[in-house]
Amino acid sequence: MKAVHFGAGNIGRGFIGLLLSQSGYEVTFVDVNERVVRELQERGEYTVTLASEGRETVTVRGVTALSSALQREEVAAAVANSHLITTAVGVSILKHIADVIAEGVSQRLSGGSTEPLHIIACENAIGGSAQLKELVYAKLDEETRKKADTLIAFPNAAVDRIVPLQQHEDILKVVVEPFYEWVVDASQMIPGYKKVEGALYVDNLEPYIERKLFTVNTGHCSAAYLGYLRGYDTIQQAMEDEELTAKVREVLEETGAVLVHKHGLDPKEHSKYIGKNLERFRNPALTDEVSRVGRSPIRKLSPGDRLVSPAMQAYERDLSFTALARSMAGALLFDVKEDPEAAELQATIAEAGLEATITLYTGIPAGHEIHKAVLKHYNDLSPVHALKRDALKRA
Repeated sequence: MKAVHFGAGNIGRGFIGLLLSQSGYEVTFVDVNERVVRELQERGEYTVTLASEGRETVTVRGVTALSSALQREEVAAAVANSHLITTAVGVSILKHIADVIAEGVSQRLSGGSTEPLHIIACENAIGGSAQLKELVYAKLDEETRKKADTLIAFPNAAVDRIVPLQQHEDILKVVVEPFYEWVVDASQMIPGYKKVEGALYVDNLEPYIERKLFTVNTGHCSAAYLGYLRGYDTIQQAMEDEELTAKVREVLEETGAVLVHKHGLDPKEHSKYIGKNLERFRNPALTDEVSRVGRSPIRKLSPGDRLVSPAMQAYERDLSFTALARSMAGALLFDVKEDPEAAELQATIAEAGLEATITLYTGIPAGHEIHKAVLKHYNDLSPVHALKRDALKRA
């Protein structure tokens, strides 16, 4: 069984590639990093270490890699002859790999293959595979699209594993947290598919996607933005601050109320899930920089993402959204010069004003209750932001 995985970064190697290999797939990674590609080609293996007390390490074998820049024909041929395709490149990069996937799909179908193929985008986004399908189909002719409708499936998925930025002497080594979750929409798959060991297949994916997005991603970025305002460098340092941790819990209680109300989740079980994730953020064996977790604040403030979406859903259900509005204000104050989106956000605030900026990026009109709450929190946090960071720098 052959699998092609786009994205040989830490998530690709430490999560998706690991599970694919453990399920018996021969994995071919596709990446733009020529050094990583070359090392995978030469060694055919790499190690994954768990960020746990025992620091358990597993060697992933039987892998290789192709350069997306230098080996386009080989990549297309690998897609054409694979049994499964997965991605972990970032949702904004899907458009850059759609063309070569489409080329491989065309080769596969024009060659008369009748074997089903599943293409799963393992991205931090709702409907990632559906987005990839739209991009790929735009590159196919009408006849190929008709064949693909019956032989190629793009099941959506929800993925969860914290893999921080890291540097090792061995470029292929990756450290990951012990916890992971990969949930796939089985209702969108072609009968007879081979299950990936460690993945969960469900008929209704939405509760899992929103539970993950509105708990893990919302909580993580909230910790980052509040941690940044208090001068912390890492999420672990921020989570040692009991007052800050309490504020993150308030955010997750608000998103939890939405999830319980909308999807009928068990309140006690979801409370345990919140507690589990707060512990994950604290994991002393991981060092996750606030600047990494909080990066791309414009994307995180978009209408369908981790802050605005649960806040709007809370508002529509007459539930609390105050803590979520505070996290949105934190995102607006995230002034990390090295982050292009943060720089753009600050420039927009300076040029267009805060009220217009909130509406521009969140889609929430001025005068809306959430908009007013974000304004209030922004003004409350601004002086605290300066004082806290100055105090910590002097300490």
